[in-house]
Amino acid sequence: MGQTAGEIADRFRARFGPGPLLVRSPGRVNLIGEHTDYNEGFVLPAAIDKSVVFAISPRADTGCRIVSLDFGQEIRFDIQDLGRSPLRWPDYMAGVIDQFVRGGYPIRGFQCVFGGDIPIGAGMSSSAAVEGGLAFAFNVMFGLKMDGVELARLAQRAENEFVGVNCGIMDQFVNIHGRENHVLKLDCRSLEFAYVPFERTDLRLVVADTMVRRELASSEYNVRRAQCEEGVAVLRRSAPSVRSLRDVDLCLLEEHRAELDSVVYRRCDYVIRENIRVEQACRDLADGDFRKFGERMSASHEGLRNGYEVSSPELDIIVESASLVEGVLGARMMGAGFGGCAIALVEEGAVPAFRERVGRAYESATGKVPNIHVVAISGGTHVITA
Repeated sequence: MGQTAGEIADRFRARFGPGPLLVRSPGRVNLIGEHTDYNEGFVLPAAIDKSVVFAISPRADTGCRIVSLDFGQEIRFDIQDLGRSPLRWPDYMAGVIDQFVRGGYPIRGFQCVFGGDIPIGAGMSSSAAVEGGLAFAFNVMFGLKMDGVELARLAQRAENEFVGVNCGIMDQFVNIHGRENHVLKLDCRSLEFAYVPFERTDLRLVVADTMVRRELASSEYNVRRAQCEEGVAVLRRSAPSVRSLRDVDLCLLEEHRAELDSVVYRRCDYVIRENIRVEQACRDLADGDFRKFGERMSASHEGLRNGYEVSSPELDIIVESASLVEGVLGARMMGAGFGGCAIALVEEGAVPAFRERVGRAYESATGKVPNIHVVAISGGTHVITA
């Protein structure tokens, strides 16, 4: 991994000839607001400077040739004969193509070389980068004139309907709409969004990869979603206006606690509190109170560990050891859980200590060396030049 845009363009030209369109599609971090998106709540993600780069050009026929530099593989298929692949990574691209075909958009075949530096399976949303990047490239390449919300919705449907992961829209949305030096507050019900400045030059976002792939994440994700829906169904009996946990406050939940399974209650309690934390965190940023913001990140992890129960021993080790490093303002697990990454807000001068102390504590406890990345907030998917 880690090819530059120029290297990817060169590989394209060597394989397919001149003239590719180059598109950079970023990964993302989510600072706070985890497992709220599919509950029609609020999230606070940002696009980052780790990305997937596509070199792509259209064909005259309906054939497709795609080269993945990260996997060292090439696949060929026809847009009129799409199917699931045993390699799995092509499904994210085929799902996007399937959505364009179903929508009746005037697309043709294409040839593509792509690669990048987003850690796969670590919670920085390499899948949404592939989906959003290909959708964006099609929009440009075939002159479709779709807006950003349409592209994000299409990319989400690709993962829901073709790949089979019932994800919310956060990852695809921030992939398209990210802005440099800003986080994006997204209302996952209305898709209204606002940019919140995040411009402290003396702070860093540090992502620590547990090196544990998230085998349980997909199945447990669907379990958590079903538990939230169960809670909504119970609450709706006495409060018919409740459509999702977005419509529930802590008082209503407490009033009906006896009617809820204890596990379902904890799931709902976490989601409601996390939505409140997102709103409070945005006010913290507006006030320039990054210390309070960091405290809310840490409170989010506590809720994810104890209430939503999607953390893991490895994630807890990273978060707990990070909290002992002076200059770390907050830390939490990030993503679906059961592995993947934790994210920390760290004063620039404390980054070396973070690397040393967290790395040492994690290796001592697990025998694994964590990958630690310092990431910067970047813009969303866009056309680039080599």
